[in-house]
Order: sequence, then C-alpha cells, then structure tokens
Amino acid sequence: MAKLYFRYGAMGSSKSAQALITKFNYEERGMRVWLLKPSADIRMEKDTVASRIGLSAPADIITPNMNIYHIFQEREQEFYDVIIADEAQFFLPAQIEQLRHIVDDYNVSVFCFGLRTDFCTKLFPGSARLFEIADSVTELKTVCSCGGKAIVNARLDSSGNVMTAGEQIYIGGNESYRPMCYKCWQKAISKTQHSQS
Repeated sequence: MAKLYFRYGAMGSSKSAQALITKFNYEERGMRVWLLKPSADIRMEKDTVASRIGLSAPADIITPNMNIYHIFQEREQEFYDVIIADEAQFFLPAQIEQLRHIVDDYNVSVFCFGLRTDFCTKLFPGSARLFEIADSVTELKTVCSCGGKAIVNARLDSSGNVMTAGEQIYIGGNESYRPMCYKCWQKAISKTQHSQS
C-alpha cells in the first residue's frame, strides 16, 4: 500500500543524497520515478537535484502556482511508480495535500525530503503540513560541531555571526548555514548579541 513519507533533517544530514539513492534503488528495480523540487531551490542548476557528495539527477521544477496533482493526471500515460520530492519544505501546504491525494487516489508512494524548521527554529509551512498528514516521518540525523545532535539550521552573516532576523527563505550552502544543537545555537546568539552591544 502506498504511503506519504517525510524524511527530514537539519542541513548536512544528506537529505538530497538520500533522495537520489532512493531514486536509484527504485529505478534499479525497473520502476519509474518522478523526481521533483520546488522552484525556490536555486542552489545548484535549477532543474537538478544535487547533493554535496556529488550525486545529481535532472528534476522537474514545481512553482507555487502549479498543481502537482493535475500535472500527475496529465502524465498518467507515463505512469510513475514513485514520486520523490527534494526540498519539500518549500512546497505550499496545498501542494503537500496534492501529493497526499496522489498517494490515496493512485496508490503511488511519495517520498518528501526536506528541512523541518528555518533558521529561527520555526516550522516551514510545507513541513508543518507533512508532519500533519504524512504516514511515516523519519529524522535524518547530523551532528553539531560539539558532537551533539544538530536540530537547528543556523544562518550566518558574512562575518560568521548567527542571525536571528530576516526572510524565512534564503538559499545558501555551507557559507550561509551551519547545523547546530540547540544549546550551541543559543550560545552563538548570546555571543553575537554581546559583541554587538
């Protein structure tokens, strides 16, 4: 029976790599995979899902005005056995619901990979909806520089200070973000505030 899966983790937890490995595993068994990502993800080539370890694959871009369910219906003659969505936190809640309907109406499993929270530890709307309606939720773990479990996607300014204000969506890599445990994040915020006072 098909399910909606959400596999989340802080930055650096190999989400994109896991998405591409999942794609490979299905295709190796002769199954058809629809790989997609939101248009907000502009880190690499626009129409590519790429991981920091060098894996990559072409992907369809989904913009906020697109209805994923309708696109799937239009492509029904191609029929996909599985859908894999990277950076799922950037999808609108309505688009997450569209993926849910594909699972239920077509018996096609959907794997969503993405962040749980933004740099201020607030849920992304897409992630919040996945927590509410996914059949399976799994955390992909990574570590803070202290060795503890990282749960925060700390955003850094050009001087390396932790930021606590700004737009929710800011696309960047290792130069802009660092995975941290909550304790280290709080210490870094205090250090930044102290140096600015």
